[in-house]
Amino acid sequence: MNDRYAVILAAGQGKRMKSNLYKVLHPVCGKPMVEHVADQVERAGLSEAVTVIGHGADAVKELLGTRVSYAFQEEQLGTGHAVMQAENILGGKQGVTVVLCGDTPLIRAETIQALMSHHESTGASASILTAKAEDPTGYGRIIRDDNGHVTSIVEHKDAKMDEREIKEINTGTYCFDNQELFSALRKVGNENAQGEYYLPDVIGILKKEGKTVTAWQTPDFSETIGVNDRVALSAAEIALRHRINEHWMRQGVTIIDPDHTYISADSVIGTDTTLHPGVTLTGSVEIGSECVIGPYTEITDSKIDDQSQVRQSVISSSTVGKQVKIGPFAHIRPESVLADDVKIGNFVEVKKSSFDKGSKASHLSYIGDAEVGQEVNMGCGSITVNYDGKDKFLTRIEDGAFVGCNANLIAPVTVGKGAYVAAGSTITDDIPSQSLSIARARQTNKEDYMSNK
Repeated sequence: MNDRYAVILAAGQGKRMKSNLYKVLHPVCGKPMVEHVADQVERAGLSEAVTVIGHGADAVKELLGTRVSYAFQEEQLGTGHAVMQAENILGGKQGVTVVLCGDTPLIRAETIQALMSHHESTGASASILTAKAEDPTGYGRIIRDDNGHVTSIVEHKDAKMDEREIKEINTGTYCFDNQELFSALRKVGNENAQGEYYLPDVIGILKKEGKTVTAWQTPDFSETIGVNDRVALSAAEIALRHRINEHWMRQGVTIIDPDHTYISADSVIGTDTTLHPGVTLTGSVEIGSECVIGPYTEITDSKIDDQSQVRQSVISSSTVGKQVKIGPFAHIRPESVLADDVKIGNFVEVKKSSFDKGSKASHLSYIGDAEVGQEVNMGCGSITVNYDGKDKFLTRIEDGAFVGCNANLIAPVTVGKGAYVAAGSTITDDIPSQSLSIARARQTNKEDYMSNK
């Protein structure tokens, strides 16, 4: 097999997006479009990938890092001109190069491989990825002869009436013999209304030179969606969301309402887990088996282990163990760790804290910057007072402790093993193990007080 390369075109500003964010950085299912493309190129196992950058160059480089090489297009003078910028990196190499657009987030690694394999098996100089469009309006049409060979690509505005009836369209993804690509690009002119150098002109040049040009049609039209505006961005989001949801359902996940469940491209979900309507998984999320994720729960960059339940809650950048119960209406903020059998109930906020096995905060509590041991009970309204207006401090609550309702633990403070904090106490000093701590004013009853009013 020949060496295989990729050129990803990501230099355009994307004026039609009407955004301060560069086009290829707009997310689809939680991930920037160009990262989707780079991921699939990586999965396809190519020898090298070059990303052509221009607008937003620093942001794209920060996103993709060292996964790809970079070529800089200082002026955006068309797709042909963009590919030419990669010549310094790929120009002297033998092999096959696929050219992809950074705004086609639904392209699959399997399709890239199939196109390149078709190209190699036919001995072609160029191969075009095509698709069948039910409404081909606006797309370039693939013209074939009686033997099925590609003769030309005709743009919609230039197509005759019978050519406009053709439903096989040019997707804008191509595969080339690497040497012949750069040789033909040097012959591309800019005698057009935009004064730009267009990559499709390479196809005509190769045909005139008697070279073989073929086409391979993907069976999934959605792969070809190119995003130029917010309408297309929405279409890509919907198509990819349906693809992701179908994948997980076929892997044994129950999704009650796939049209209203939002799973990021980097999420992983175990078998027999159920996702209820409105669930949103963002970033890198890992959910184990036999979990129940309740309606309108939001989980970001977190891990949920087997048989845990989350109801109408928000979890961010945290780790949740097995058989944990969270919610409804709980907020698990970043850097929190909940061990097995923990319960975090309704209207409880946990921030940068750990709960060891079997501990619980059942309702109306704030636990921030705390280390909570095993089998600890945090009573209703209990609070770790972690901030003095300048610095934050740690609260330690050791195994088996019981913190009564409406207790304030003023950090830094330690509640010893098996200690008991009386309801309504404000604790400012460490509590020894097995002690009862009461820190509140004694009750005074003034009899007949109201009858004298």
